[in-house]
Amino acid sequence: MYAALWRRLPGGRLAKSVSAFALFAATVVVLFAWVFPAVSPHLPFEDVTVPAPAGGPSPTSSPVSTQK
Repeated sequence: MYAALWRRLPGGRLAKSVSAFALFAATVVVLFAWVFPAVSPHLPFEDVTVPAPAGGPSPTSSPVSTQK
């Protein structure tokens, strides 16, 4: 795939390198500006549910004992 893209870019090695970097930068900008914000509400990263262990301490209790 990269070889086919490299062959299609115009110019010599320097022009191809600059064009390839510009295409890469444009792709990153499009992904971060429009694609990732559009799909983030549909991803389950905010929906994390971890059940409390049976018989263990509750998630709100302190792991350090204060008994002396």
